[in-house]
Amino acid sequence: MARFRHRPFATLVGLSVVGLAVALSSALPSARQNSERPWTGYAGPAESSRFFGKSQITRANVNRLEVAWTYPYSDTLSTPIMVRGTIYGRGRNGALVALDARTGKEIWVREGMDGMTQRGINYWEKADGSDRRLLFSMNDYLQAIDARTGKLITTFGDNGAVDLRDGLDRDPNAITRIQSQTPGQVFENLILLGSAPGEGYMSAPGHVRAFDVVTGKQVWRFNTIPQPGEFGYDTWPPEAYKYIGAVNTWGELTVDTARGIAFFPTGSPTYDYYGADRPGMNLFGTSLLALDARTGKRIWHYQLVHHDLWDFDTSAAPQLTTIVHDGKRRDVVALAGKTGFLYVFDRVTGEPIWPIDERPVPVSGMPGEKSWPTQPFPTVVPPFSKLNFTEDDINPFNNITPEERAAFREKVRGTKNLGMFTPIDFIDTLHIPGSNGGAVFGTTASEPDTGIVYVIGQNNPGILRLMRTGEPRNRFGGATTPGESVYQRDCQSCHGANRVGTDGAPPLAGITDRMDDAALRGTVTGGKGRMPAFPHLTDVEMGELLTYLRTPSTAARGRSAYPAPVYPPGPVVGSGGARTRTTTGRGGVPAPPVRTPYPEGVTDTPQYTINEYGTIGRRMKPPYTTITKYDLNIPAIIWQVGFGDDPELAEKGMTGTGMPQMRNGGVVTDTGLYFAAGGDNKIRAYDTANGTVVWTGHYSGTYRGAPIMYELDGRQYLLVPAAGDQLPAGNQVPPYGKPQGPLGYVAFALGK
Repeated sequence: MARFRHRPFATLVGLSVVGLAVALSSALPSARQNSERPWTGYAGPAESSRFFGKSQITRANVNRLEVAWTYPYSDTLSTPIMVRGTIYGRGRNGALVALDARTGKEIWVREGMDGMTQRGINYWEKADGSDRRLLFSMNDYLQAIDARTGKLITTFGDNGAVDLRDGLDRDPNAITRIQSQTPGQVFENLILLGSAPGEGYMSAPGHVRAFDVVTGKQVWRFNTIPQPGEFGYDTWPPEAYKYIGAVNTWGELTVDTARGIAFFPTGSPTYDYYGADRPGMNLFGTSLLALDARTGKRIWHYQLVHHDLWDFDTSAAPQLTTIVHDGKRRDVVALAGKTGFLYVFDRVTGEPIWPIDERPVPVSGMPGEKSWPTQPFPTVVPPFSKLNFTEDDINPFNNITPEERAAFREKVRGTKNLGMFTPIDFIDTLHIPGSNGGAVFGTTASEPDTGIVYVIGQNNPGILRLMRTGEPRNRFGGATTPGESVYQRDCQSCHGANRVGTDGAPPLAGITDRMDDAALRGTVTGGKGRMPAFPHLTDVEMGELLTYLRTPSTAARGRSAYPAPVYPPGPVVGSGGARTRTTTGRGGVPAPPVRTPYPEGVTDTPQYTINEYGTIGRRMKPPYTTITKYDLNIPAIIWQVGFGDDPELAEKGMTGTGMPQMRNGGVVTDTGLYFAAGGDNKIRAYDTANGTVVWTGHYSGTYRGAPIMYELDGRQYLLVPAAGDQLPAGNQVPPYGKPQGPLGYVAFALGK
């Protein structure tokens, strides 16, 4: 059939990109470049390398690092940026703050920014520096702030805001969410954006777009779910573009600024785990897209998973580096996937550097499902995460009873377990590397000229199955409602039974009296402070959870594990964005529920939803999370080490075990150091030659962002978002999990 003829790799014939040259209008003035070396984006430059060259911190002097300054307010899931001597990031009570990069002193504070992009912010400035902007999404509106004053730029968009629900060829009122919690990428006078519309039935499409940074006008859109006449349209049913959602870039994107090529990693189509309404290969789902950054035209693509039924979204930043291959230097792009594979392509043509085989995989037996018979497998570059899980991989060291371990062994023995592409059906299926495994956002870095790539990988399998039509949702721990079941599965371990709070998290009783639905949704899906993100919740589960939180609790209200912070008056310049969204309607008027119907004639309508029992986590042998160094000139893994020390196993003398569910990045220097912070209250410097730890910095709290580096007035700083607790006197480590008060950022520098 015609729709099956496409290869996973294809180039756009006739577009010459080799000769493209860039004169960045957003380039920093040369006079300022001499006095500072900034960190202008979520992963550093637009190339997303997390690389800091000409570093003054070396293996010989790294032990001289000491705390240069701290910022004492906790809300630091976000990775900050530094430009023109100013740190921009999240701070006190969800505010957007500007800090002096030398001292951490507040320059200005903009309060009431709940709903803003959680993981970072974008920066742009005019060539002469006269116009400097912070660009961000907030409650589904793209907005801009004057970086010098913290005031809104009302000439941007429609009185300061661009509604991101518009321009997607769907009813905007039917779109429950669209913005990603990951910032986009600024290139010349454009901001390139992905989205996070969710992956439930009838979610919005994940088309990628570019907007003018001055006017807010949409400049181009690339349809990730092709429309009639577009390449890839015949890999879907004819009407799919009207009802299929997702196929979105919710994670990082990368720009080759010299060539003007933007690399977008995309996620799976709706519904994540069942595709009866989307037979075909489903381009451009779970793919790497190379687009002309100025026009949005496709240059090439490669599909990593055909007809994705496993939620193998790609979200880590594609890494740009140069290798020596067959005796010649070759510019490549390397993408780490949730599959645990590192895929490597020619940056210009998209040709795989080493063969990627199409191999037969198990076929789904689900009613109506037409799974794809083959999947791509890299043949030369070794994987960075585990690709299988058996009874032999069960952890013999963790603190559970023999009875619990035996029961878990029986659970694993009874699963359907045929490898990473095991079709998920009505019986328990072993899901590995898993939808929360492999590489996720923030976890890759590279050395641009040496062929070296670093990947933080998750060994995070899970057990799940599909539910039959009409089957009640699984209840966890005796839950009586679906919302309570969601709470017990995802919230109770921190916030306690019946929402009473614990020593590690505040109570949630009465939370809906203090926060509206939009703010709660943003916090749950994006995370906040020490709280991690839960982006896997479907819109249905989110609604069920909010309903449960509105239900009066028998727990006493007002109990808190932490005293309410008292903020100084500070240099507050304003509150909120140009526009916020508190309902699904426009202008503050609630809109009736809208659900786009399936087009007439579409017969394979969805019937099933997923029931996830949760990840295996500490019940598997460590390491749980690893850092892997690749040399792509060979290609080979040079070393792999556990990322952090799990406290439960550290008490038994086991180190290098990694920490479960780490969503943290690292910074690499040209002096042979890789800096990364684990969830065990420590930031480490690893020797890039062999992976050994050569320096450890201590702080208290849970690390939920990525470090950055910058240089100012001849002094280099390592800035860590220490989303958690007060750094104790003497920079000593308090007992794990014993909070000492809030802490926002810790900046390290060489002692004098």
